[in-house]
Amino acid sequence: MAGIWNSMIRRKEVHSGAEHSRMHRVLGVRDLTLFGIAAILGAGSFSSLGGAIFHGGPGVVWLFVIVAVACGFTALCYSEFASRIPVAGSAYTYAYASFGEIFAWIIGWALLMEYSIGNIYVAFSWSDYFTSLTDRMGWHIPPHFCTSYAEAHKAILEGSTNKELTDAWNLAPRLGSLRIILDMPAIAINVFITWLVLRGIKESRNFSNAMVVLKMVVVLLVILVGGYLVFANDLTGNWFPANAAGESRFMPNGFEGVMFAVSGVFFAYIGFDAVSVLAEESKNPQRDLPRGMIYSLVICTAVYILLSLVLSGAVHYAKFDGIGDPLAFIFEKDNLNVGWMQFLVAICAVIAMSSVLLVFQMGQPRIWMSMSRDGLLPAKFQEIHPRYKTPGFSTLLTGLVVGVPLLFTDKTFVLDFTSIGTLFAFVLVCGGVLLIPNRSKTKGSFHLPYINGMYIFPLIMLSTVLIVGAFYPEYFTGIMQWNLSADEMRAAGSPEQIADKLTSLRTYNFSTLLFWLVCIVLCIQGFRKQWSLIPLLGLVTCLYLLTGMTANNWLWFFIWFGIGLGVYFVYGIRHSKLRHGEEGT
Repeated sequence: MAGIWNSMIRRKEVHSGAEHSRMHRVLGVRDLTLFGIAAILGAGSFSSLGGAIFHGGPGVVWLFVIVAVACGFTALCYSEFASRIPVAGSAYTYAYASFGEIFAWIIGWALLMEYSIGNIYVAFSWSDYFTSLTDRMGWHIPPHFCTSYAEAHKAILEGSTNKELTDAWNLAPRLGSLRIILDMPAIAINVFITWLVLRGIKESRNFSNAMVVLKMVVVLLVILVGGYLVFANDLTGNWFPANAAGESRFMPNGFEGVMFAVSGVFFAYIGFDAVSVLAEESKNPQRDLPRGMIYSLVICTAVYILLSLVLSGAVHYAKFDGIGDPLAFIFEKDNLNVGWMQFLVAICAVIAMSSVLLVFQMGQPRIWMSMSRDGLLPAKFQEIHPRYKTPGFSTLLTGLVVGVPLLFTDKTFVLDFTSIGTLFAFVLVCGGVLLIPNRSKTKGSFHLPYINGMYIFPLIMLSTVLIVGAFYPEYFTGIMQWNLSADEMRAAGSPEQIADKLTSLRTYNFSTLLFWLVCIVLCIQGFRKQWSLIPLLGLVTCLYLLTGMTANNWLWFFIWFGIGLGVYFVYGIRHSKLRHGEEGT
């Protein structure tokens, strides 16, 4: 038993190994920055941002700031790892070097949620915008060929008033008793992106860069035109809407409502992680990867904050309920009434979603390739296509992993599922930096500045408690409330809604109390071991974001986690190259 455990926690040597790469090195800082922007500025701004504003109101900008700070610290930790280990694999490779094999496997499995399963959501969102665009151009796709079977069936069961969804079910052709309902645009874009990624990194780079430039131009136009109309039409009152008690507040649903939007907001930021998987195709990964990640993160954070203010100012936050195309929505006739902007945004959204699909679809095959090199997956996963010099088998398999679930799932499920897996990966990356040894500075390479957190980190945590207690005293009293008040029960409505709200309350309180307990432990350990401040702050901010996840998020995460462990113990642990005394990546 001890031998098995020692194999599971055995760590890889921290070295580059990049000289063994057989892949084309063509990416510079500009390319990596644009790849990061392509992934970050897409699904979040063009789709999930609407739901985030509905839950958090204008105050959701604070959540963007919190998430940006968390991602900023995490990006610095990623940069430190990328500078030390400039090979494909992202957080998987970094966890292998710092925590050991079992944790590396868990990260690799979690990243499957981020890239492959996350792309299911993006493909469905792309289809929504594409269908909207074709409708405006006079080409109507039958609803049963632009809707997922699961979404149409759910609409019928719940008595939805959405005519497109009910028509998709009622008017669908049949094969015997089976209704033929499938989202053809989502399937088609997945096939195209898979082919493009298979063809090679150079072709993907050129395609992505062109889309990103156009997307940035249109997003900036939305900010300028929308922002001007907010002030010109005197709509600034939307930034302080009345809550249920009639009070005008920047956060009408309180900070709990803002935190409820964490999945939608965080999903918008996971793209910078995708940059790190391109290490073996970067000209100078030690120098360029950190810059690409940090530049893309800073640019996109500023854009998201401005977009949130423009959207929540242009339209009352409550009107974003169920809106999947928020940037086009604010220019509709009943809102700002700018028809040409609505049409332009619809075109841009199709481009934006395509670039997100491209970057995510590039990430997963390279993680599988790294895991295969280490023996945790069959050797087939690391095969390089003889002509295109890309991981051919892994790329095609990724296309299937995205494409097959498009036939029987919908985007509602995958959003939260993807966010929690990525946050978990970020936690391990920040924690991993605390465990790897210090190194001497190398000219031309990124180095994470060492700031002794022995006293500063506990002081920051104590100051945070005092400031929150002074300006938001209901925060601490709220996390000790385990039952709904009479007013909250009346507002909740049906017994099912009361049960759901009670479950959410208790899940949030439990995870928040656990968060503060972990903070105390980190303060003690940081003092004893003089840990570096930056990874400590990255770790604690990512842990805090996890408190916004619901009970269902955690349930599905642990189910997925259990399946992953099963695969590891059936195959990975038996074929691990480290266990057999060989070197992997």
